[in-house]
Amino acid sequence: MEACASEKIQYADFVKVDIRAGTIVKVEDFPEARKPAYKLEIDFGALGIKRSSAQITRHYSKEELLGKQIIAVVNFPPKQIGKFLSEVLTLGLPDSQGDVVLVEPSHKVPNGGQLF
Repeated sequence: MEACASEKIQYADFVKVDIRAGTIVKVEDFPEARKPAYKLEIDFGALGIKRSSAQITRHYSKEELLGKQIIAVVNFPPKQIGKFLSEVLTLGLPDSQGDVVLVEPSHKVPNGGQLF
């Protein structure tokens, strides 16, 4: 993905993106995915439990993901990935090899807490 720092947006565009904290409550392998991935179930408090597919197998085991708090976009349309419907976009950044490192709060926050 190329950087587009020169493309400016308005603050009103940013606030349309609903970014929330949630806790991973279930992790399964996703062998049908083209690239190694997990199927996640994430608790977003009042928003409920949402599902996400995440290509994070290089840095995270299933066991260490359980209970981890993450950040996700919760208002994109669901995306069909094979037979799996991903409801939220779990956010991460690439490391120097291009493998995803999760974005997570530095301190525990309430599930469903909104980034602003």
